[in-house]
Amino acid sequence: MVYASKYSHEFDESNGFGWKYDTEPKHDWSTLMANKNAELQRLTGIYKNILNKAGVTLIEGRGKIVDPHTVDVDGKLYTARNILISVGGRPFIPDIPGREYAIDSDAALDLPSKPEKVAIVGGGYIALEFAGIFNGLTSEVHVFIRQKKVLRGFDEEIRDFVGEQMALRGIQFHTEESPQAIVKSADGSLSLKTNKGTIEGFSHIMLNLGLESVGVKINKNGAIEVDEYSRTTVPSIWAVGDVTDRINLTPVALMEGAALAKTLFQNEPTKPDYSTYWLRQFIHIPAGKQFLVPNYHLAISTAVPSAVFSQPPIGQVGLTEEQAIKEYGDIDVYTANFRPLKATLSGLPDRVFMKLIVCAKTNKVIGLHMCGEDSAEIAQGFAVAVKAGLTKADFDATVGIHPTSAEEFVTMRSPTRKIRQSSESQVDADCNLYYDANKLVGGKNGSDTKFPLCIRVKTCMPCHTS
Repeated sequence: MVYASKYSHEFDESNGFGWKYDTEPKHDWSTLMANKNAELQRLTGIYKNILNKAGVTLIEGRGKIVDPHTVDVDGKLYTARNILISVGGRPFIPDIPGREYAIDSDAALDLPSKPEKVAIVGGGYIALEFAGIFNGLTSEVHVFIRQKKVLRGFDEEIRDFVGEQMALRGIQFHTEESPQAIVKSADGSLSLKTNKGTIEGFSHIMLNLGLESVGVKINKNGAIEVDEYSRTTVPSIWAVGDVTDRINLTPVALMEGAALAKTLFQNEPTKPDYSTYWLRQFIHIPAGKQFLVPNYHLAISTAVPSAVFSQPPIGQVGLTEEQAIKEYGDIDVYTANFRPLKATLSGLPDRVFMKLIVCAKTNKVIGLHMCGEDSAEIAQGFAVAVKAGLTKADFDATVGIHPTSAEEFVTMRSPTRKIRQSSESQVDADCNLYYDANKLVGGKNGSDTKFPLCIRVKTCMPCHTS
């Protein structure tokens, strides 16, 4: 559906490149739904085949956990030593008058006809993706958020930029508004009442998302609480994936499941690994010995790439600026906000925002963010560099492909701002940290040869000299 919704914008872009249409392009909703459903059936068949080949017995129905070792599926009981909950995020409709007239994200994927005017309550990534879908398919879209900005938890500059760009495409944002009631008129249209007033004439109203209780301890966000091995508060019940609200990405859920399989079936207790690298610092000396360098802190940073398929899309990996300041203190921030080549000819107001966050003490790139066309594809490629612990100098030494937006990540030379919680002299001292090998192991003839600090990665990758 995201792919389908992009074409209206591309039709607008094409005018600047000389393309003309005798009639206004029209979208056929029934064709999209039929093809979408056929593809879902194909994928479901593939997954069933994989399970069958692995010797898994598939029981289809609605399941309910009745005790720590028993599941009721449509009236038939099944017992097991361990139970795994991996149902994904479940829609939640807030308890307001008229809630029965609202739809959730599941229903929004299978509507019999295209919404003419839709209200989306929520500012998370799913809300923005649906806003882009319906807007691209020429529906009138209103987004209501309780805060001042969308995408809580994302980098602040990305939050600002994506909101501005989506508004330029016609999406109407209503900030600091909470739903209070939904009213259905005699003609079937819906009105949404908020703390700031009432807007009428909606064909559909889609409300916030949450998680459904499954009988174990649930946190304040509605997610199942688990320990570091994915065990719930009931020892025989485990949970992985979006239902735990750790990192809500399909590849991460697969990684969590693989770790749990080792824990339960290979007698190898394994925690899901969300980190890019655990850094320990060693000094390498000619004799090949290693010494742990004391009192020199490097925070753990995550490098799980993610994307929001909004329009324009977002791609990111690593820390936000706010997280980086909290963990590292001293950082350099590089940003670029520009009009891409394609937009200069199309005449549309599309722009691209890109951002690098660099640890001032180590020169390592600890955060990479982008909002603009192909952001997800670009972030996936650069995630390898961030996970490998490459430095800003490594980025600078990389030749860019011209003309592309991605080349901006390897051509940003001057920081937009430097944030310091340490003194500049301390940062400089840390950046040039050297140790006297003679004092550590005794050099020949009293030599005072110094050796640079090296970084050894937990995954046994070759160390990089900082």
